[in-house]
Amino acid sequence: MEKSVTAVKVERVEKAIHLIRGERVILDSDLATLYGVTTARLNQQVKRNPERFPVDFTFLLTKKEYDSLMLHNATSKGRGGRRKLPLVFTEHGALMAANVLSSKRAVQASVEVVRAFVRLRQMLFSNAELGRKLNELERKYDEQFKVVFVAIRQLMMPPESKRKQIGFARK
Repeated sequence: MEKSVTAVKVERVEKAIHLIRGERVILDSDLATLYGVTTARLNQQVKRNPERFPVDFTFLLTKKEYDSLMLHNATSKGRGGRRKLPLVFTEHGALMAANVLSSKRAVQASVEVVRAFVRLRQMLFSNAELGRKLNELERKYDEQFKVVFVAIRQLMMPPESKRKQIGFARK
């Protein structure tokens, strides 16, 4: 393996994947970093090959979506920053981007991107499967185990974010 081609960890890719409009996507800037190119170069290749990037492969975020994402990730608006709203890529769009970039690093990183999307899909499936099995067990056993099933369901729920209100409350 060449020195310029660095290993990309699945965990790093998973952290870059966000849920927007019901789709798991990765920001153009994160994908460009993984593929070892500038965001401008990645977006340029997308514009040059529009037939390879239909709306289910990539789409432009709205201002509201972008602001929400930046707020969620606690990203500061320091000097510089973005002048345009970012593109986001679905799993298929990320693969297509690796094809149009055709560098060794992009090809290697695209494998890890696919693995990350597959791992997320498996985690969602296993959680749904666990819920189905829990329902079967709940029907099978009587009322004395109801407390156990309620506790398990509570553990399966994602934790609620406990954010303090900033500023004054209106009355």
